Amino acid sequence: MTYVDSLRREYGDNLLLFDNGDILQGQPTCYYCNYINPEMENVAASIVNYMGYDAQTIGNHDIETGHEVYDKWIKEVKCPMLGANLIDTKTGQPYLQPYAILNRENIKIAVLGMITPAIPNWLNENLWEGLRFEEIVESAAKWIQYLKSHEQPDIIIGLFHAGLQGGIVTSTYSENPVLEVAEKVDGFDLILYGHDHVRHCQTVISPNGSPVLLLNPSASAMLVGDAKISVTFLDNGKKQKKVSGCLRDIRNLEVDNKLEQHFKPAIDMVDEYVNRKVGVFKNAAYTRDCYFGNSAFSDFIHMLQLKITGADISFNAPLTFNTCIPAGDVFMSDMFNLYRYENQIYTMKLTGREILGHLEMSYDLWVNTMKSPDDHIMLLTENQTEGRRQVFFKNLAFNFDSAVGIDYEVDVTKPDGEKVNILRMSNGQPFQLDKFYTVAMNSYRGNGGGELLTRGAGIPQEQLKERILWMSERDQRYYLAHEISKMKMADPQPLNNWRFVPEEWTAKAIERDRALLFK
Repeated sequence: MTYVDSLRREYGDNLLLFDNGDILQGQPTCYYCNYINPEMENVAASIVNYMGYDAQTIGNHDIETGHEVYDKWIKEVKCPMLGANLIDTKTGQPYLQPYAILNRENIKIAVLGMITPAIPNWLNENLWEGLRFEEIVESAAKWIQYLKSHEQPDIIIGLFHAGLQGGIVTSTYSENPVLEVAEKVDGFDLILYGHDHVRHCQTVISPNGSPVLLLNPSASAMLVGDAKISVTFLDNGKKQKKVSGCLRDIRNLEVDNKLEQHFKPAIDMVDEYVNRKVGVFKNAAYTRDCYFGNSAFSDFIHMLQLKITGADISFNAPLTFNTCIPAGDVFMSDMFNLYRYENQIYTMKLTGREILGHLEMSYDLWVNTMKSPDDHIMLLTENQTEGRRQVFFKNLAFNFDSAVGIDYEVDVTKPDGEKVNILRMSNGQPFQLDKFYTVAMNSYRGNGGGELLTRGAGIPQEQLKERILWMSERDQRYYLAHEISKMKMADPQPLNNWRFVPEEWTAKAIERDRALLFK
């Protein structure tokens, strides 16, 4: 808000402020408003209104909260909530307002909203009942033509909750088609997007030769996508447009705390909730350990999933890059570091061969194929930002599933698809490829998230539903907090049921890559 206020002082009403969703999950304030005290106005909506946003789109993590939560939130937000390709199955019309028209100094600006159509691959249908998701490229082309014929805007801005490219691609849609839209659909001047959490700034040439600026400021307010559009009126009555932009790092601003002061009553209520003691941890647990072998953090969740469900095997991945649950008293706030999202717990029926395929894909996303002892063990990428070398995982770490209930090795010298060697069940029984096992996992994974069950295990998307044996009524964080509370003193420990081999290569490679990622 400090940054926005500084721009408003400079541009006045000509400043346009947009957000493209995924507000309602991932931190305690929204959880409190969504489920603990749903009678109050959602603080997310209150802040959107207080800051004066001009339009928003809805994201998949907003849909994941369920109709009751997001329908209430949509009503509370005062700016247009956009979603041209989110269709009400009863009416065949957009469930949300498809676009907004904003007028500034005789310039007519259309803002067209879209959401990724891949949601059925991640979320149980009861969360989006009565809705369907149109393919974005086709929907964008249709609505651009509508805008041109019915509104004749001077500027068209896309506000998309979808990524640049890649992700899930089926015969009917692509999860992340922003680049394809820019290259195939005439009419956009600027597309502001996010969902893949990858910072990006690029100008693309559309089919008619016009430039389209694409801006993605990553996630978690690390950056702001800052675009400037200037319009010049020519003597022949035409308008000449110029679009420029960048990704602005605002994290080092000296922050004005007026927003915090304004929302102090709500903050106090949330603080009271998150400062409630849940239990005690004997040892600290770190997500950074999850990437390099067995870890107290991930294995503690594995252990609780098996205890809650009675399953044979557990799948789990780190949901945050580098967080810690410290030794000592554990509070409700820590539960949002232990488990970030409001996933349910599923128990599903998988064969041993499917379990192996699932893990092969997970480790292929995660681990490099080492050709020499000096190679990276992790699958990494790097970039140069402001003169600094930054190293990241090449793929999304929340798809790096490990397993408990089986003993196995991951041979990093083997090619993709051949790295995982399952030795036995952890109870000493043989592991059988053709036998069915019960497997505990979160609902994101069980519904097809990350494609580990579909592409990896080879289970068709339409068959996943029939593999579900049980699903929890409440979210996973609720059950984890309940179990920790019953323990009084929790003792997270690595279970040592899997390892990277050959150790004469992997031990030193782990040290090197740990230092690169967490220096």
